[in-house]
Amino acid sequence: MTQKVAVLGTGKIGEALLSGMIRAGWAPADLLVTARRPERARELHERHGVTPVGNAEAAKSADTLILTVKPQDMGTLLDELAPHIPADRLVISGAAGIPTSFFEERLARRTPVVRVMTNTPALVDEAMSVISAGSHATAEHLAHAEEIFGAVGKTLRVPESQQDACTALSGSGPAYFFYLVEAMTDAGILLGLPRDKAHELIVQSAIGAAVMLRDSGEHPVKLRENVTSPAGTTINAIRELENHGVRAALIAALEAARDRSRELASGNS
Repeated sequence: MTQKVAVLGTGKIGEALLSGMIRAGWAPADLLVTARRPERARELHERHGVTPVGNAEAAKSADTLILTVKPQDMGTLLDELAPHIPADRLVISGAAGIPTSFFEERLARRTPVVRVMTNTPALVDEAMSVISAGSHATAEHLAHAEEIFGAVGKTLRVPESQQDACTALSGSGPAYFFYLVEAMTDAGILLGLPRDKAHELIVQSAIGAAVMLRDSGEHPVKLRENVTSPAGTTINAIRELENHGVRAALIAALEAARDRSRELASGNS
């Protein structure tokens, strides 16, 4: 692979992406990084062999720029980068809520922009990355973004109009599962189990359930029914979940996450 790729604002997700790309075959010499703190840049070089540069140098030298700074910092970064980014550079945004039009308005005319929402399982190569094209991004640009983010998990193309919903479902999704595991662990302790044993029971159950969902091809309702015997323990638990409005609460929570993503977009347009 000969194209140079720069990751700007290399935090945990950016570093996971770099590591995955190297394992997938990218040469460290072709990977550039920027970081706010010089010691962080040195750490990335020592750990991965990548080249630390300034933001302007990254914009001039790389064929693809991956912007992973926080949404509130994106405008300032683009102001710095805009004079240095030729119109043929691919710009990939990993910032929640910011539409591709935000970038297109601030960069050279017809600059290709791809919007990606990934999630923290990128740290263990199990990310779900959702990819959308801006006005000037081609199928080739999308394929290149898929190649990059495919190094740390699965990718899915969606229209940009669906990005806020995807942010609510998969971008924030791992937090919901962690929250559920936390609550179930507390329940296990209440039922008399030591914390470590409750944790192990729940985590392995979650892994097993996820693999069944992924590999069986069965609808989740069917899989749940397979566990739910008449007048048994599971149906009593499900009844309490329904009585307490857990399904409705989840729907409301995801709507709130989607709405916040839209608010971020409106605040940056």
